[in-house]
Formats: sequence, C-alpha cells, structure tokens
Amino acid sequence: MRFEGIIFDFDGVLLESEYAGNRQIAEYLTSIGHPTTPEDSMANFMGLAGADFLAAVERWIGRAIPEDFHTARAEEDRRALEEGLPEVAGAIRFVCDLPPVLPRAIASSSPTRWITRHLEHLGIRDVFGDKIFSGREHVTRGKPAPDLYLHAAQAIGVDIARTVILEDSPVGVTGAVASGAHVIGLCAGAHCAPDHADRLRALGVRDIAHDFDEVARLIG
Repeated sequence: MRFEGIIFDFDGVLLESEYAGNRQIAEYLTSIGHPTTPEDSMANFMGLAGADFLAAVERWIGRAIPEDFHTARAEEDRRALEEGLPEVAGAIRFVCDLPPVLPRAIASSSPTRWITRHLEHLGIRDVFGDKIFSGREHVTRGKPAPDLYLHAAQAIGVDIARTVILEDSPVGVTGAVASGAHVIGLCAGAHCAPDHADRLRALGVRDIAHDFDEVARLIG
C-alpha cells in the first residue's frame, strides 16, 4: 500500500447521486424558462454546496432563485433518502476490500445525515465509523478550500502528504490538490463526460481512474 490513509469524497465517488441531482436541477430550471441540460448543470454546479451553489444558480439564470426551487430540491432529497441511490460501479467492493487497519474517512460537501443514510442503504455504514465529515458542519470553509481534507486527515491520524484522496468534481479536486495529498481523479460516475479527466488534470490531478480497479492499481 503506497499510502497511510485514504479519504473519499461521497457524491459521485461512492454514491451515484451527481447525475440524478443535476438532472433534477436542469429540469426545474428549464421549467421556469431557463433551458438547462444535465450537462450544463454539472458543468456549472457540480461539487458546490450552500451559498456557493445558490450563487452559481443565480448567475446562471440571471435573477434570484424562486422560492419553490428549495421546495423542489427538498422533495428530491427526501425521495432519494427514502428510496436510496445506487453505488458508483465497484465502490462497495472496493471499500470492503480495503485492509481493515487502513485509516479511512469521508470528506463531503453534503450534510452528515445525507451521507450516513446512504451509507446505510449501501450497507457500508460501519466501514467508516465516526470518520464522516461535512464541509457544512465540521469546518468554516468548505470546498474548494482544503480545510475539510486537512480536518479529515488529522482525525484519522495520518499526515496529509501520506494520504490519498478520491475526488470527482472540479470543486473538490481544487481543495484536495491544495491540501497536499495525493489526489486520484475518479471518472467512474454517470455524470463524467468524455472530457472530465482533462478538466481534472487541468486542476493539478496527476492520476486519473475510470473505475475502481484502476484505483486499486494506483494505490498499490
């Protein structure tokens, strides 16, 4: 094993949620007169959370977000939490095959409630114990700042320079690279367009994996 610890982003890395969420955003924006494709949504909003996400949507539509946008998003989240979403192909097997002694954590922009519920759906909740961290809850500055990754590395007791991070979004990659960790850009989710790897490389990612078999080879 080349690394002493591993940190996972969640949406789009372990959970196949990025495409579903961005499709809902695109459908809503199109319905209020701002034609938007899922690809547009992913290019402009993927990886953002909270005020940064809302500001990006307002820039895209050129006006304040209608109040019922929040209602529509809450309904989509409720449905996803109740019904579950699929894994990114190979994620469960990869996580379960990690050496039991290898420190690991999740560092996500999503709230811990979202992460833990979906880990339960996937059957891998216990694999991460209490090492589940949210940019909304555990740090002042979320992604693209590196703070969440530094917090997670400290929590698992591993030097960030000896840690590998799996990230899929440009926003997340920006923070992961800035943290000083070794970053693998994961392009395994349904949301990853043909040029996705190039976008991540342009942000400083050296290693790209298109599936979890490639990840396994890269971490040795």
